[in-house]
Amino acid sequence: MNPQRKRIPKIEPFKHRVEVDPKFFDKSWKKLDDAIREIYNHNASGLSFEELYRTAYNMVLHKHGGRLYDKLAENLKGHLREMGKLVEAAQGGLFLEELQRRWADHIKALQMIRDILMYMDRTFIPSSKKTPVFEHGLELWRDIVVRSPKIHGRLVDTLLELIHRERMGEMINRGLMRNTTKMLMELGSSVYQDDFERPFLEVSASFYSGESQQCIERCDCGEYLKNAEKRLAEESERVSLYMDAKTADKIANVVDKEMLSIHMQRLFLMENSGLVNMLINDKHEDLTRMYDLFKRVPDGHSTIRSLMASHVKETGKILVTDPERLRDPVDFVQRLLNEKDKYDEIVSVSFSNEKTFQNALNASFEHFINLNNRSPEFISLYVDDKLRKGVKGAANEEDIETVLDKVMMLFRYLQEKDVFEKYYKQHLAKRLLSGKTSSDEAERNMLVKLKTECGYQFTSKLESMFTDLKTSQDTMQSFYANLSGDSDGPTISVQILTTGSWPTQPCATCNLPPEILGVSELFRAHYLGTHNGRRLTWQTNMGNADIKATFGDRKHELNVSTYQMCVLMLFNSTDTLTYKEIEQNTAIPPVDLKRCLQSLACVKGKNVLRKEPMSKDISDSDAFHFNDKFSSKLVKVKIGTVVAQKESEPEKQETRHRVEEDRKPQIEAAIVRIMKSRRVLDHNSIVTEVTKQLQARFLPNPVVIKKRIESLIEREFLERDKVDRKLYRYLA
Repeated sequence: MNPQRKRIPKIEPFKHRVEVDPKFFDKSWKKLDDAIREIYNHNASGLSFEELYRTAYNMVLHKHGGRLYDKLAENLKGHLREMGKLVEAAQGGLFLEELQRRWADHIKALQMIRDILMYMDRTFIPSSKKTPVFEHGLELWRDIVVRSPKIHGRLVDTLLELIHRERMGEMINRGLMRNTTKMLMELGSSVYQDDFERPFLEVSASFYSGESQQCIERCDCGEYLKNAEKRLAEESERVSLYMDAKTADKIANVVDKEMLSIHMQRLFLMENSGLVNMLINDKHEDLTRMYDLFKRVPDGHSTIRSLMASHVKETGKILVTDPERLRDPVDFVQRLLNEKDKYDEIVSVSFSNEKTFQNALNASFEHFINLNNRSPEFISLYVDDKLRKGVKGAANEEDIETVLDKVMMLFRYLQEKDVFEKYYKQHLAKRLLSGKTSSDEAERNMLVKLKTECGYQFTSKLESMFTDLKTSQDTMQSFYANLSGDSDGPTISVQILTTGSWPTQPCATCNLPPEILGVSELFRAHYLGTHNGRRLTWQTNMGNADIKATFGDRKHELNVSTYQMCVLMLFNSTDTLTYKEIEQNTAIPPVDLKRCLQSLACVKGKNVLRKEPMSKDISDSDAFHFNDKFSSKLVKVKIGTVVAQKESEPEKQETRHRVEEDRKPQIEAAIVRIMKSRRVLDHNSIVTEVTKQLQARFLPNPVVIKKRIESLIEREFLERDKVDRKLYRYLA
């Protein structure tokens, strides 16, 4: 069965012909042409826009859209040529005003014409791919008026001249400028860029190139930067008032290049006003301006950092190597702290506390502080001074805490923290034993800071010192509680120090006076009776005593060292003794005895003994007499011990030697830890790994590392590879 074919409807033409007036287009266009003329002549109020719209609608409907579009273009061109002549005829400052007046007329007219020809815009123009009426009117304005040979150059020159005059301080009509540049932007971004922005940037580059050259010749760095900052602000304001926002970055780049980038090195290195001068004289405002301006310039901040670091290293090197500065360790460290405070403030205030600047500053301080191998000792002496005397002007513990925090910053820079530990241990021991610490709380806070920085191992022996002192107090209370007898005799206060925790050295025990020897033996018996398996060794070189002395009818209480006490007690039975007799009776080592006698007989105002012959030096033939004419305004007189400078160098060498010896087992332990985990490693890798592990305490010398490796090979912890002698193997 065949399916039925579907029938398709057929459209038939009109039965009668539609007659069109052959003059329809001409009549219709005449009506539109007259209307457009009236619009441009400002007589549009009498027009019927509904009738005009219907006329244009019918023209397009009757297939006359193409002719209508062409006629419109010719009409607009004619009006624009007339407008162009009027603009060309305008003189001087009236030129831009006339251009704006005609532009406003043209835009208003285009809007009305667009409304009349709206049907053509919607139907004919999209299908024929022509430019819409309004946009086409803008293109004609661009080509006939703006880019007219007699207008284009004059327009650009006028705009650039007005901007130049404004840069030179004159007042200009910014509203007129804004309307003109807005006109160019409305004509298209390419028109604005080609006809205004590009020549504007070229002229600006030339202007700022010349101005910067003149300015840099007559101004110092600070004044130059102020001018550059002012110019950048002016250009930013100028763009915001009468230019495209996209021009802002472009003109800023021009100013950056011509005023900053090209002259960067010369500005930084200006004598008496450049970066170094600003750093020296704390010119925070100028430094902030420099930082803000040169972050806009490639390598600007890196150059500032580099020059700052070089300056800090140079001034720091002078500070730590100046022999005059090294005479006073406390002043030496205080100057370091002052420098650190100074540059911390600069980085914080002027350089926005930027991390890269902080790192550069820290690296510079670490560099020059470690140029002086006495820095660890001096920092410890500074802490010793502050914890003995307290901080000048400190109102409370928080002020001392602040100073200690600053010192810890310097401590972090030290590469030989173990040397600091040795000296700090000695100084802490002296403070604790003499009872001259200003604050127990501050002492313990310092230990907490060191423990936080370096770990428990660093401070374990220091903490045990405090434990020993507390134990000593309990022991003395127990001793006197059990002591019976004459309470008017001499009393003794003993501090029991655990060997290994305190920086004590073996010393020859002197002969104590019988009165003191008796009570000392009583204490020995008491202590050993309560503690089994222990041994007591008297450190007479570290003690002190308070003795009552009568000089004629005057009585004084003298605070002296144990050695001085032993010498003075000899004069209870005689008024005169020779050096040899004193040495024989006391058994004090000669070096210490001479220093002791110097302090008793040669220090003005505290000479409780008289020496014959009179001189500052002590010789074996000298004789000493009790000075019964001694007097002082004070009832309690402290007799210090003269410190011989010639002894300081051997002591320093001894400390350094002990540090080197202490490092050996630490280096060996690091080598063994590394080899135990790696099993096989070459020499250079071992040196690198050991240095990395130990750098928190000290920087090990590669030569010493090599010797420690040799020692471990001898003791069969390691062995050399039989094939490659540079490889080491761990022996389990």
